[in-house]
Amino acid sequence: NPTLPMQCRRAIVPGGTFFFTLVTDRRRPILASDAAMDALRNAFRSVRQSRPFEIDAIVVMPDHLHCIWTLPAGDTDYSTRWRLIKTRFTKDCPASLRQTPDTARLRKGEQAIWQHRYWEHQIRDETNFVRHVEYIHYNPVKHGLVRSPMEWPHSSFGRYVKAGVYPLDWGRELMCLEGVGSE
Repeated sequence: NPTLPMQCRRAIVPGGTFFFTLVTDRRRPILASDAAMDALRNAFRSVRQSRPFEIDAIVVMPDHLHCIWTLPAGDTDYSTRWRLIKTRFTKDCPASLRQTPDTARLRKGEQAIWQHRYWEHQIRDETNFVRHVEYIHYNPVKHGLVRSPMEWPHSSFGRYVKAGVYPLDWGRELMCLEGVGSE
């Protein structure tokens, strides 16, 4: 019995809410500098002007990012948004972050900034949403970068604290988020 290669299947849900993980090429910490963060913010801002979406939660780590988006009613096209964000960031990021691409990327005229694919998960319900928001905000603690989510400057955690969703000291205790997220 020959096995068929698994095809990448994306969820197509108009106006859906999705959790995403994007990883840098070879997990290089290219998102660690202020200049890289500025380029990423500008890429998001630019794409959201032409193709709106809500960022429900986000964390940017040195070598990856996680976020939850909600698309406008009737819209299913997060793939184009990610392509545009990755392209804009790649063009605008500091030249020092660009390494010489491998032969395969050179043939295609690609830079070595992002991994080709990204991970996506459709948020199914309120419980699933809350678990993924918690995963996003706890991620810097999980990776040992800070002791508390409030200490990490590149996330939406502060927005959730201001809205009264979390106390300032949320996430200081060990959390079990097994089965949530993908890196």
